[in-house]
Amino acid sequence: MHDLLIVGAGPYGLSIASHAAAAGLDVRIFGRTMASWRENMPRGMFLKSEPWASDLSDPAGRHSLAAFCAREGLPAEHGRPLPIEHFASYGLWFAERAAPPVDQRLIGGVRPAPGGGYEARTEDGEVCRARAVALAVGVLPFTEIPAAVRGLGDAHVSHSSHHADLRRFAGQDMTVLGAGQAALETAALLAEQGTRVRVLARSSRVNWNTLPPPLRRPWRESLRAPHTGLGCGWRNTFYARTPGLFRRLPEPSRARAAADALGPAGAWWVRERVERAVDVRVGHHVESAELAGGRVRIRAATRTGEELRFTTDHVIAATGFRASTDRLTVLAPELHAHLRSLTDGTPYVGDRFETSCPGLFLAGLTTASSFGPAMRFVYGAAFTAERLVRGVERHVRSGRHAAFPAQSQPCAEPVRSGRSSE
Repeated sequence: MHDLLIVGAGPYGLSIASHAAAAGLDVRIFGRTMASWRENMPRGMFLKSEPWASDLSDPAGRHSLAAFCAREGLPAEHGRPLPIEHFASYGLWFAERAAPPVDQRLIGGVRPAPGGGYEARTEDGEVCRARAVALAVGVLPFTEIPAAVRGLGDAHVSHSSHHADLRRFAGQDMTVLGAGQAALETAALLAEQGTRVRVLARSSRVNWNTLPPPLRRPWRESLRAPHTGLGCGWRNTFYARTPGLFRRLPEPSRARAAADALGPAGAWWVRERVERAVDVRVGHHVESAELAGGRVRIRAATRTGEELRFTTDHVIAATGFRASTDRLTVLAPELHAHLRSLTDGTPYVGDRFETSCPGLFLAGLTTASSFGPAMRFVYGAAFTAERLVRGVERHVRSGRHAAFPAQSQPCAEPVRSGRSSE
């Protein structure tokens, strides 16, 4: 029996694996390495976070993004956006040098093992057992598509995270829902390939991030708005540097911050591209959508009741993710029955990322309501990996395990891990 089994080989899973191996734990990690970064984002996209705030975490700190870029002769400069493909290549490099070998198979389901611990079934039927399991499944299991368009079918509606190549939409009329970076950058890429595209957003305006100030500034400026991996300012400093303190806030305050802090905004470097080529309609929400002659007929409205009607070929929902407990479908029903949830529907985790099922740990977006907005970004991987592995060590030493009902359901479909939001 292994000490730790990790489901997901993205930034969080790889960072946890690196720390666990360094701690002497017997660890196995499953998943297609950096798959969502390589396969669920179109070429031409950039990393919104600063390169210096996008490191995967190894205990010695030798495998940073800057180290990889220096080795490859690539720029990794403050205030200069980094292509997504460079970041994906960095993750592969990190996996080869700083983590245990990744088993590229997907995990079909996780359930309690007879006699204690957990067992995970791979997509080809092998069963692996471990004293503890860490789910680092990213964001893809939690895609959110508005109810008004959800029933249109895959040919007419998709999520922004479903596309590695936008060229299939060349020559079509496209509608992108949302006002965040994913919506705006997707729309810009569509327009730049000659596709007619509009952005429809519920918010009253599009927020744009500004060019970040230099890292080295007069001390008065730095004191007024210190740099952090989540942006400048003292509130971001709290979110970025003290997730442990964030967890001590009252649960309603944590939930509000997780949902609203660092809200939808476009990067400074995509603003001109959008404003010169994309029809942006703010203050509109979709009232209804129906198929008509092989296209989508949409009726949208403002808060004052003004209507907008149009027909489009395809809707891309860049409307984020909802990391609710019920969407952890990789877990067997007997585990779900013992999982405690917070009032916002996200899973409860303790101070070391352990759920209410002893030995079952979570990482990434699912923990944002417990440890703060940093868990929505790659930046949160370092804090998570160090503290979660300490929790696994404590669990392994204690020999604790929970009693669950007998198995009654087959394993779920293989889980596909996804990128942390950017």
